[in-house]
Amino acid sequence: MKNITALAAAVMLCCGVAVAADPPPTPSANPVKHPSLKVCNKQADGKKLTGPARAQFVKDCRAGKTD
Repeated sequence: MKNITALAAAVMLCCGVAVAADPPPTPSANPVKHPSLKVCNKQADGKKLTGPARAQFVKDCRAGKTD
């Protein structure tokens, strides 16, 4: 009975160490940064866009899909 208890304790200890040894996922080196709404609105002002064209431009700009 002592052998089974010792074996079970060893298995639990090893499994705990294996889980703890996994490194956390690393963030990407260059996180994707999209322009802010303020920046996109200034660009739309510079292009003198209005109405639906402006709304689409700002939406695309915020998504990082600029020309």
